[in-house]
Amino acid sequence: MESNPSSTRDFDVIIVGGGPGGSTLGGLLRKYDPSLNVLIVEREVFPRDHVGESQLPQLGAVLDELGVWDEIERADFPVKVGVTYKWGREGELWDFNLLPPENFDGQERPGKYEGVRKNTAFQVDRARYDEILLRHAQTLGCEVQEGIAVREVEKTGDSIDALILGDGSRVTAKYYVDATGHVGLLRRAMGVAVECPTLLKNIAIWDYWNNTAWADTIGKGGTRVQVMSVGYGWLWFIPISPTRTSLGLICPAKYYKDSGQTPEALYTKAIAASERISGFLEGADRENTLATTNDWSFVAEKLSGPNWFLVGESAGFADPILAAGLTLTQVGAKELAYTILALNQGEHDSEWLKKGYESNQVKRIRHHQRFAEFWYTANSQFTDLQDHCSEIAKEAGLSLSPEKAWAWLAQGGFTNDVLGQVGIGGLDFTALNQVAQRFVDHEIPWQSSGKNVFRLKLDDAEKTFLPSYHDGKVISVECFERAGKRLPVIGLTLVLLRALSKRADIAGIMQDIAAQLKVGVAPAYFETGMKQSMQILEVLVSEGWVEATHNKDLATLSVSTPREGPFIQKNKKIWSSGNRS
Repeated sequence: MESNPSSTRDFDVIIVGGGPGGSTLGGLLRKYDPSLNVLIVEREVFPRDHVGESQLPQLGAVLDELGVWDEIERADFPVKVGVTYKWGREGELWDFNLLPPENFDGQERPGKYEGVRKNTAFQVDRARYDEILLRHAQTLGCEVQEGIAVREVEKTGDSIDALILGDGSRVTAKYYVDATGHVGLLRRAMGVAVECPTLLKNIAIWDYWNNTAWADTIGKGGTRVQVMSVGYGWLWFIPISPTRTSLGLICPAKYYKDSGQTPEALYTKAIAASERISGFLEGADRENTLATTNDWSFVAEKLSGPNWFLVGESAGFADPILAAGLTLTQVGAKELAYTILALNQGEHDSEWLKKGYESNQVKRIRHHQRFAEFWYTANSQFTDLQDHCSEIAKEAGLSLSPEKAWAWLAQGGFTNDVLGQVGIGGLDFTALNQVAQRFVDHEIPWQSSGKNVFRLKLDDAEKTFLPSYHDGKVISVECFERAGKRLPVIGLTLVLLRALSKRADIAGIMQDIAAQLKVGVAPAYFETGMKQSMQILEVLVSEGWVEATHNKDLATLSVSTPREGPFIQKNKKIWSSGNRS
């Protein structure tokens, strides 16, 4: 069918792809500027199944801001209270809790985005979840065309001129956005190369099951995801509705190819190898819709052009071991919405806005990739993959001695996920340290422990400004950059830097932090603020922003991480196939 230029329709923003990235972007654009004419083009007709069902707590704030939290909560998706792992140097199970499980007891559903619910996440049936988001974008005023693919991208140089749709219609816009995930339709059309900075080139094989048992029932609708190592990969077990479960296998693409086995054979073999997972399936019904996909970590060489952007997995992908895919996609979509709003309104320098958006996404993706490398190379449960994991470690320049491995990981930049905080994947620094201790032989010491004099080292750092995104506006935040690392002056990091600018002794620093927090935070968060400030101090020492020394005449900071705590602990529940909890 020929296009008809005379019937060209013009929009402010055209988003290709109606998944969570596209619908979140479109919804926020319309929320903050209802005058914008936004088109979402989706080649499929929703609902449709999609893999990638587990979320991180950071995403809850985006759902709340979008105005869709209540509808998502009413869908009765299981609440993710944590994850149970078989991963590390020992074969025992251990739990990562998003909050102490007892804190979720007594939580009524549907619940509001408040209190402990800000620390939990959802496990979603993507067919229903994605449709809720897309319909919500429609209610906010986005025009949605489903079942229509983009047939052709008209371009001049690095700019997009128009899109020709599958029905022959021609559409133009001020801004175009690729939200097509791995397909990367606009990315490919614009000739954007991708970099695969890691040897983590895996495949995913999965199917859905009905009426499985849950390993844990926590409060009302709360549970833990299961991540179980097998000799040549790992299984995910994610309840995504009261009756439906996603069960998949991740293994290296090379292992799959060399094995000569079919995806079905590898899948059933992995399930049989896990007594725990097999037990959950007794009496359950498999849907027999086995699917496969490449799970290759990559990042695009650039995320924007003169009038186009990449968002979500068209921009980059990190191995799913941390379940970060949906969160990275929708947080990135929020930041892109703010960027386009500011561009359209002439606020801030356009290149600064684009660079800030791109820098945030790339740094997050790369650090999640780096953390995944650490997880894989430190997992002795991969009995069939020892050579492969050693190769990954060598490629990454990673030594698995406790101090060197942790320093390598920490220097990747724990300040990239949320500006002003330290952590990754829903884990704060202490929890990360506890996880790492399960991968190595002994306690990993804090570099700040045993020291008592702390001095800022910012003289050779470049002062720049980063975008921060709040209430529909892009805010310029002071930042120091040096050797690829960045130090945003915001949140608790700002509190700590103010204290360090006045005092060098640890006692005085802590007194100043306490005085600031007593004025700036609610009493219930005071203790948490103090603890997190010390975590930030440790990261700043490890990244070289702060010099730590010892003066024998002053009180000394003493800090360590216990092997277990309320968030990271040995799994104590004995599960049997007869338990339908």
